[in-house]
Amino acid sequence: MRFPVMLAALAAFALQPTPAFAEQTAPPVAATAAEPLWAFEASDIPVDPAYRFGVLDNGMRYILRQNATPEGTAMVRLHIGSGSLDENEDERGLAHFLEHMAFNGSKRVPEGEMIKLLEREGLAFGADTNASTGLEQTVYRLDLPRNDESLLETVLMLMRETASELLIEEDAVARERGIILAERRDRTNFAYKSLIDQLEFTAPGARFADRLPIGALEVLENAPAATLHGFYRRTYVPANTTLVIVGDFPIDLMEARVRHWFADWTAAPDPVEPVTGPFDIARSGETDIYVDPALPESVSLSRNAAWEDRPDTIANRQQGLLRQVGYGIVNRRLQALARGADAPFRGASFGTGDLFEDARSTTLTVSTPDGEWRKGLNAAGIAVRTALSYGFSQAEVNEQLAAIRTSLENAASSSDTRTHAALAAMALSLVDDERIPSTPQSALDRFEEFAGQITPDAALAAILAEAAALDNPLIRYQGRSMPEGGAAALRAAWNEVASAEIAAPEWAEQAEFAYQDFGTPGTIVSDTRDERLGIRLIRFANGVRLNLKQTDIRKDQVSYRLTLDGGELLNTADDPLKTALVAMLPAGGLGKHSQDELATILAGRSVGISIGANGDSFQMGGTTTPRDLALQLQLLTAALVDPGYRSEGVERYRRGIAQFFASLDATPGQALNNKIGGILSDDDPRFTLQSREAYEARTFEQLAADIGDRLAKGTIELALVGDFDEQTAIDAVAKTLGALGPREAEFNPREEARQRPFTAERGTRTITHTGEADQALIRMVWPTTDDSDLREALRLELLGLVVRVRLQEELREALGQAYSPSAGSSPSRVWRGYGTFSLNVAVDRAQLDPARSAIGAMLGGLRDGKLDDDTVNRARQPLLENYDNLLKSLGGWMSLTDRAQSEADRLDRYFAAPDILKSFTAQDIVSAAQQYLASDAAVELLVVPEPAKDE
Repeated sequence: MRFPVMLAALAAFALQPTPAFAEQTAPPVAATAAEPLWAFEASDIPVDPAYRFGVLDNGMRYILRQNATPEGTAMVRLHIGSGSLDENEDERGLAHFLEHMAFNGSKRVPEGEMIKLLEREGLAFGADTNASTGLEQTVYRLDLPRNDESLLETVLMLMRETASELLIEEDAVARERGIILAERRDRTNFAYKSLIDQLEFTAPGARFADRLPIGALEVLENAPAATLHGFYRRTYVPANTTLVIVGDFPIDLMEARVRHWFADWTAAPDPVEPVTGPFDIARSGETDIYVDPALPESVSLSRNAAWEDRPDTIANRQQGLLRQVGYGIVNRRLQALARGADAPFRGASFGTGDLFEDARSTTLTVSTPDGEWRKGLNAAGIAVRTALSYGFSQAEVNEQLAAIRTSLENAASSSDTRTHAALAAMALSLVDDERIPSTPQSALDRFEEFAGQITPDAALAAILAEAAALDNPLIRYQGRSMPEGGAAALRAAWNEVASAEIAAPEWAEQAEFAYQDFGTPGTIVSDTRDERLGIRLIRFANGVRLNLKQTDIRKDQVSYRLTLDGGELLNTADDPLKTALVAMLPAGGLGKHSQDELATILAGRSVGISIGANGDSFQMGGTTTPRDLALQLQLLTAALVDPGYRSEGVERYRRGIAQFFASLDATPGQALNNKIGGILSDDDPRFTLQSREAYEARTFEQLAADIGDRLAKGTIELALVGDFDEQTAIDAVAKTLGALGPREAEFNPREEARQRPFTAERGTRTITHTGEADQALIRMVWPTTDDSDLREALRLELLGLVVRVRLQEELREALGQAYSPSAGSSPSRVWRGYGTFSLNVAVDRAQLDPARSAIGAMLGGLRDGKLDDDTVNRARQPLLENYDNLLKSLGGWMSLTDRAQSEADRLDRYFAAPDILKSFTAQDIVSAAQQYLASDAAVELLVVPEPAKDE
């Protein structure tokens, strides 16, 4: 289970501009009460007719939609319109606690059986079976891997059990209490505590600031079942419930089954809307300073104004669009400053958002390197003042409009293959925010009708009308140390900004994209097709490989992935950081365009550049459209032949390194992840965290020397998956990558670099962290093998899933010691003979030894043969469903297509894997545990709090 700590209603604190003018909508439903049942009944925005809206006699609403992306699957969401805001003082945390109890016994399903039932149906706990609690809602989520009517029946039965039939027995509450407390413990860290301080400063005394979903410790530790039951009966009522189903079922069938399962639910009064405030919009001139050694430095300035009711209508969306353009321009200017050389800040943002219905808040936030808050505040403040004083250029407006238009055009052209998740999210947005789900085409049409009225003056007027002036603002500073001069210095710095003279900006002309001709188009020397999957395999004369899979499972979308020989295998013990700067190459732009210039030049085009280092290759990937595929290929090619290597890329990298090293051990997870590589490799420099100085010493000049030959001549394999014309795509590749000079014929094996050590020193190691004093972590790691033997790799994968199920049953459900224990196998495809099996459990420091004993007993029982077929099947079935559904997404297709020539065995493995998985017995898994998980073969890592200084 998850709960959000920063709710959408508090988005102003994340400094998001006014919501985008992306529209969504359905068929009119006649209102039967004084208040409209659905927001679209009182709006002139037409609702998408493919949705079906209904209400039962008891008051429960439902939203249904038939959809086949992914084909043969479905999603069910049970939305309860109450969350932590609805809690009384003695109930703080019970909305979230109750969410947990939904999995712990009801009239039809005994305690402990719901998860097992779903696992047998192929729904993995956490991935397909989940729930979340917010301030204003609780949502239960079940993702169906098949469109079997019997599975739909089971899921709706479980949702009805959750809605009205939970038992909430005292012993079940007592068992779940430990899990709730474990979740609360695990989620408490420096960022969470900073959020609490932020809310208390922003809204002192307000109910919403005191109602984060995880709740109050004294309530969680002591609340009896009767109190939980009272909250359940008060809030889980039909009038407060909406059921959403989106999937590959006939809509009449969905509606009939909803009525069957929920029509007899007894009606009850809808809970009274909770108070969210009080909130004093006139507060000003106050300052908050919050210091924590792990926190990056930032300064926020805000002022509040009265909340305005803006129903979702065409006129209000038009005004929202004007604000979106205006805020977008201001933030685009801040982004340009952050991307430039000698940038004055790491990032900055300006925007206005609602605080429930209590206020609207305008905020400027500036994130800076340590000690540079004054410089950053000055630059960002002047930029915002300049924008609000002198307005915008037509070119800036055009850039924003191009991006919005393209987004709406892409949504319209791909609307027939929108995913269940996207359509369900739109339905829930109607429930939560009264935002009407219209068709993407109607949204595009309304945009085009209004676009001519979006002028620089209109956009400026829109944000001036909404934004509260930052006069004598509330100022909040957070960082690793006190700001020099304290609160007075912060206030003085802003007063200097507010009184500084500003000058009108100079508008720059937009350049043309400089990379459109790469020479004579390449010729094809090989063209075959894998008939099993329809993947076309092409090779150009220069050695470039092209793999094509045309599919319209996502209309108007094309996924691309370029694989280039090299990767982390280039790192050596003498020079382990050769590839450390690779991911920052896009920040250096191209030779003829900076990154910021590219953002302007490419505005309105669905293209981008990114690059990362994998084990044996560099990869560049993303998603584009058929219209922009040729431009995307030009970008990829330009990134290979003429990377910019600008200094601003290295500057941004170094600012990130400073923050990384400042919080190395701030949480148990961070401390472990930064130490484990060295421990398992006996400090092999390739896998060991190096010094901060070593990272900061890296330069683009070094990178060019280290990987320049890979960019110039390394083997290239490009995969395109999606909705495109094959010949058009081939011609575009021929003019770009195919036109380059000769490339190496094969990926380099680099056998000497493929050796990775695993320490011979087994036993227990202790790592310390500087986070919360009650947090500890157990990680156990065993050496296994690489993935060259498919059967063995799958046996280990299934062993990992079995151990995960057993950990959840023992450490989570039976003992209540851990919230989210995990386990898994990682056989390597890069490192010869290398693989690991690991388990991970976060526990209370005081429960460290009992948890270790429980883990040991569980593993010992597994090695002794204490494993039944049902457990194996519950672990295996979700994995089999994943194979069945793999090729229903572009990502699944890409996993087989990206290396279809250089690693052709992947296709054979895909076809062979399901039958191999089905063949495993419980004894096969027991044998794997005996072979790999011996008690004396593990490296056990215990992450514990750093001792107090007086200890």
